[in-house]
Amino acid sequence: MPQNDVTQLLLDWSKGDKDALDQLTPLVYDELRRLAGSYLRRESAPDMLQPTALVHEAYLRLVNQNLPEWQSRSHFFGIAAHLMRQILVDHARAQRSQKRGGGAAPVTLNEAISFAPERGADVIALDEALKALAEADARKAKIIELRHFGGFSVEETAQALGVSVATISRETRMAEAWLYRELNRTSE
Repeated sequence: MPQNDVTQLLLDWSKGDKDALDQLTPLVYDELRRLAGSYLRRESAPDMLQPTALVHEAYLRLVNQNLPEWQSRSHFFGIAAHLMRQILVDHARAQRSQKRGGGAAPVTLNEAISFAPERGADVIALDEALKALAEADARKAKIIELRHFGGFSVEETAQALGVSVATISRETRMAEAWLYRELNRTSE
């Protein structure tokens, strides 16, 4: 379905059209499932959070909240990415409270967004680092959230934020370097 049709369905849904939600559900569910699968594919731990569980929780949070005025498909998936991040952080905190770990080693950004229970402390550290980055530079934090949690391409991120592809590429590298430094500093 063309991106404009998804945006129109989102707009209709936010105006209370239940039929629009029924039409939209399979479209966004499949995309959310693909995004969740891409995050979790690297993991092989049997008790990790499964993509279906992540998608269901994010979807329930999306449809059970007060409906925002959706601006576009990118806006919807940006909010979904943020919700997935929060769900993963909540899951990591729950796992961490069950298994207190210590001796954290320095991690890369990609390692930190791997979501096996033993990586829970890394997810929490990443969340804290992203909050600090958002205080320093909100756009760079949003870029990381869209790219790593939302599965957005560089082009989709540029479109969602209304900036050039070159700006997204440059700021992604800067944000990842900042996060790498922050994650390694806090694990020392």
